[in-house]
Amino acid sequence: MFTIINVSKAYGPKKLFEEVNVAFSPGRRYGLTGPNGAGKSTFMKILAGDEEADMGTISRPKKLGILRQDHFRYEDERVLDVVLMGNKALWDVMKEKDTILAKSDISEEDGNRLGELEMVIAEEDGYSAESEAASLLEGLGIPSSTHEGPMKQLTGGLKLRVLLAQALFGKPQGLLLDEPTNNLDIDSIRWLETFLMAFEGVLITISHDRHFLNTICTHIADIDYETIIQYNGGYDDMVRQKAQIRSRVESETSEKKKKIAQLQDFVARFHAGTRASQVQSRIKQIDKLKSDDLKRSNIARPFIRFDVKQVSGKQTLQFEAIQKTYDGQKVIRPFSGLVCKGEKICVIGRNGVGKSTLVKMLAGQVESDGGGKITWGHQASMGYLPQDHHGTIRKGTTAFEWLRDINTKLTNEEISGVLGRMLFAGDERMKPTDTLSGGETVRLLLCKLMLNQDNVLVFDEPTNHLDLESISALADGLQKYEGTAIIVTHDQELISEVATRIWSLEEGKPVNDFNGTFAEFLEKHPVHAAQRR
Repeated sequence: MFTIINVSKAYGPKKLFEEVNVAFSPGRRYGLTGPNGAGKSTFMKILAGDEEADMGTISRPKKLGILRQDHFRYEDERVLDVVLMGNKALWDVMKEKDTILAKSDISEEDGNRLGELEMVIAEEDGYSAESEAASLLEGLGIPSSTHEGPMKQLTGGLKLRVLLAQALFGKPQGLLLDEPTNNLDIDSIRWLETFLMAFEGVLITISHDRHFLNTICTHIADIDYETIIQYNGGYDDMVRQKAQIRSRVESETSEKKKKIAQLQDFVARFHAGTRASQVQSRIKQIDKLKSDDLKRSNIARPFIRFDVKQVSGKQTLQFEAIQKTYDGQKVIRPFSGLVCKGEKICVIGRNGVGKSTLVKMLAGQVESDGGGKITWGHQASMGYLPQDHHGTIRKGTTAFEWLRDINTKLTNEEISGVLGRMLFAGDERMKPTDTLSGGETVRLLLCKLMLNQDNVLVFDEPTNHLDLESISALADGLQKYEGTAIIVTHDQELISEVATRIWSLEEGKPVNDFNGTFAEFLEKHPVHAAQRR
């Protein structure tokens, strides 16, 4: 169990949470939620012991599994060994055993120590440890052919999966997982969900994947009003309960503010008169009300609406035999199709099978091999959101001026309006582009697309860096969009809510072009449905 008593944390004048008292119990799986900047990762670091709270005490389970993000730390280590390090007690005795056995002359004392070490290894299930580690790696999509090699052979995304396996290994009593679904495809996410559903300890996870939180969580711990409020159920359950609580709290806050205004008016009118004792009484009441929780919710949801300036023709896009080969490997096999106005196509598949390559060809960012042909329909205009945002926003300017430079015909009111809807209100409009966070960068790129009013949108992993409120707003915006959309995503809630057609990619196979919703796709494809369960 995690027990948190009177824990507070602030950075300068900004309070993240104050005098938090909360417990996380074994057998329960908690999603830690709140908008970007609310303090989720900071609270997780405090739970892990990696960062100190300003005040308060924390008790933790003795055996913790923690997802670290330092994936370049183990470059020369064997992949399997990195996983085994997740059980520190086992790893330490295994290394000590190897050191003793490497001696040319083993003493009687060494022999006694080996016996003690063997007992610890047995208690920690050390004789099946490599097999368990290998199963974790394979479940997370890391092929067995890489297990004996060094970490440096793996891509950054696969290294993070190894670190996730490290956190899961060794039957920890507590698990702290910060964004565990990052760099995972749908199949690996499903495997992880199944693993965590069987976990008997206490799990606390941060995730921007609504489906993941709805599937695995028994409780949500939400950072808001400078504290942590627990709700029963998954993310959607929390949203419903929170709406009721928020309405009540904000109503109480509004009444307190009215009362303060009335008291201040009395003080202003009679402070110089003969009613000094009554004035002092009112001042004390004001101080008490102000010291009470007049805290505001930190929840902030953008409003995303993609309008269409001019309607495209019915046949929006036609492509014939587009294909791509890299280093002699066929990434996209010849693929032909017709996309009609208003279709919402979601592109799904494991990491590395060519999803981004496919949409880059359609967006004109990569050329097709072998004479493949792409033809856009009458009056089609395309807005493209790449997965890699590096270089997409010019440095040395502000959010407002960057949008102004893109389209000088826009009025200041139009630019300010869309920035405000995307949470760049007030001085935030003039935020330097050099200092934008990942989430702010995506929101600013979405501002550009909202202003451009294209009738075709091509998005490559648009939910990366966005918080749950922004992802939900994006789903609403795409649902109501009257144009055509092609979206690469692993977010299953987004796929379920938006897709009218699925392009499914598997290594070594042609693109599976399925006309229908995600639910219908899963019904027709038993392998995917089994992985979903």
